Amino acid sequence: MNGKHFLFTSESVTGGHPDKVCDQISDAVLDAVIKDDPKGRVACETFITVGLIIIGGEITTHTYVDMAGLARQVIRDIGYTDAKYGFNYETCSVLNAIGPQSPDISQGVDTGGAGDQGLMIGYACKETRELMPLPISLSHKLAMRLRDVREKEILPYLGPDGKSQVTVEYVNGKPARVDTVVIAAQHTDDVLDRSGHNMSRKAKREIIEEVIKQAVPARWLDRRTKYYVNETGKFVVGGPQSDTGMTGRKIIVDTYGGMAPHGGGAFSGKDPSKVDRSASYMARYVAKNIVAADLADECTVQLAYAIGVAEPVSVLVHTHGEEKIEDSKLSRLVRDTFDLTPRSIIKTLKLLRPIYRKTAAYGHFGRNLKEFTWEKTDKAAELKRKANRL
Repeated sequence: MNGKHFLFTSESVTGGHPDKVCDQISDAVLDAVIKDDPKGRVACETFITVGLIIIGGEITTHTYVDMAGLARQVIRDIGYTDAKYGFNYETCSVLNAIGPQSPDISQGVDTGGAGDQGLMIGYACKETRELMPLPISLSHKLAMRLRDVREKEILPYLGPDGKSQVTVEYVNGKPARVDTVVIAAQHTDDVLDRSGHNMSRKAKREIIEEVIKQAVPARWLDRRTKYYVNETGKFVVGGPQSDTGMTGRKIIVDTYGGMAPHGGGAFSGKDPSKVDRSASYMARYVAKNIVAADLADECTVQLAYAIGVAEPVSVLVHTHGEEKIEDSKLSRLVRDTFDLTPRSIIKTLKLLRPIYRKTAAYGHFGRNLKEFTWEKTDKAAELKRKANRL
């Protein structure tokens, strides 16, 4: 997108969004299995609606997981502790529909092959310190701030459900300012105006001051920036009461906010033998190290696999026309520097740990948590040294 003047928008959601509730339950199940059985196979899907959670999928493990108890704990941690939010961890029903993994898949994966065919995308750019696109980075920060002001009771009338959206204006391909911020925040009815149909102006101003202006650095905001807060009027009915949720429906929120392509596969509820997850993490690791090594200002990495085959069938590095180094040479450099087989990815990124519930809300990328090994830039120096010899 270099050399263009345009608006670009990304969105995020809070941990209380129905789809994200499902992602967190699925990943909590995965963590529980990996904790006691690192070789366990997990493909766990969750569905949630009014008063009901359904957990299904394929799990092969020698450990025991209390699915109902675990799901209720996740719901409680998220904040659905009272009927006023439309869902209550104590009174909801939980159905368990888990079965074993197909032996036809297992025989190919047990030998070190990929758990499925598919293509995976990694991306990095220099728009933020985290080497992430600015729109999704700010959207996540807004969603996390919505969570924080609720949990810290700065704005105690907020509920667990919420969404954020940021539109950034780009000039000559670089972010110049935030054009629009959109917030949808669940709230209790005690901040409605006299009509009973709209959130009070006072509450909207509080969200602008305590959420938006705390999460978005002032340098990106100006007099022309537009703020939209609960533009339907009110958002009292939220969470699973207002909308069903399913694992894997927020894949663009999970990744790069639409700035980069997506291979199609969701992450949550899948153990790292599934390249949908592990290879996407590896592709981010590769792209981030390329950018950190100053071999590109923007980088997209595509990896592709065949089920049961260890080596990727293709490796593509695209630097979006910058040509500091030819993309074909960078692709060869990546193959020379990184072992991209599933077993090696799991070992390199230390993926057989119960780290996944933390990934299930507020983005899998761009968060410098110690568990997120794919965010390290420890290969940048090696890549730069090898690139100098090309």
